[in-house]
Amino acid sequence: EDRMEEIILGGAVVCAIRYLPAEERWEVLPREAAAAFVNPTKRIIRVNDEAAGYIKDGSSVLMPGVTFVSPDISVGDAVFVMSEAGECVAVGRAKMSYEETVGATRGQLVRTRRTQKPIVDTAPTSWESAIKANKNILDIYENKSVEFVRDVISKNPELTPTVSYSGGKDSLVTLLITLKAGLKLPMIFADTGLEFPETLKNVADVAEKYGLSVISESGSEEFWQGFAVQGPPAVDYRWCCKSCKLSPVRRIIENTWGEAVSFIGQRKFESAKRMQSPRVWRNKNVLCQLSAAPIQHWTAMHVWLYLFREGAPYNPLYELGLDRIGCFMCPSSDIACMKEIAARYPEMWVDWEAKLSAWGDEHGMPAEWAEKSLWRIRERNEEDADTDSHF
Repeated sequence: EDRMEEIILGGAVVCAIRYLPAEERWEVLPREAAAAFVNPTKRIIRVNDEAAGYIKDGSSVLMPGVTFVSPDISVGDAVFVMSEAGECVAVGRAKMSYEETVGATRGQLVRTRRTQKPIVDTAPTSWESAIKANKNILDIYENKSVEFVRDVISKNPELTPTVSYSGGKDSLVTLLITLKAGLKLPMIFADTGLEFPETLKNVADVAEKYGLSVISESGSEEFWQGFAVQGPPAVDYRWCCKSCKLSPVRRIIENTWGEAVSFIGQRKFESAKRMQSPRVWRNKNVLCQLSAAPIQHWTAMHVWLYLFREGAPYNPLYELGLDRIGCFMCPSSDIACMKEIAARYPEMWVDWEAKLSAWGDEHGMPAEWAEKSLWRIRERNEEDADTDSHF
């Protein structure tokens, strides 16, 4: 398995979608709640009332009691189980194909997914209504974050305050919080040299909209020097964060202020490491920077509702389905995401694959190492396995 997402409507999960790398396709996994919004017409199994009662209680679908099977059903398909009255009583995986059910009087047809009966609200809604409903909680989170920013500055009067900006949603909310605190701080941007064009434009657009200066430094040269020696970074070998992000930030701060405090879009819900991170800290690789996280306790939902409410210019890459806004070939991205990037940015991806293949050939790697993204998997390096890329 690679990437899996849940789709929620009316307060209930209506389906999950997951990417199957070996088959290079997406699979849709419907949930019972989907039947509240659509009338299933494919991959359906109909059962009589007696069987429906048992199935509602968690039983599998057995051939006795089945009155109809869609001809399009194959073994392993996700299917809807419907009553004669048209009610969805369960969803699950087909254990028999349509052909196998013809004339069959015994056997398990569907292994049902056992879940609580969903509570679904089918009334029309909108992001505007969600923002309105969450106004008080958003105000509370905003006020606490603003108070945190002011407190950090008051406790460190000798340090120049700055805001780190990456082009992602979390750093944008952090920037907005500093503005709400009455500050217009310089934006620190570490240009890795591997950024999406949309990200570079977003940095410029945000700076212009809010009247802020941008201080940028590139880490591109260091990345390719490291690549030549160490090969591509991997999920558990992210040497790239130091060279592409942390080193440029260190140079910016040392050359501009000597030392600074930076407000950073770190959230504890991003990873186990960040869950354990203090709200104010120093990275051992950038000792000249005191890092502080105003939105440490925000969830992604808080972030998005706040951005929508404020009408902030978030990176358009999110609307293309990307959930990681950073280096275009980040090894921590899933295969599904990489396939999307390769399709949308063919020149960037072809160039990257050419460099991968050249390095792989030089070091005796098989062709599939580059073709099947096996370069992302490497022996764990404890020092770089979970390097904090926040700066």
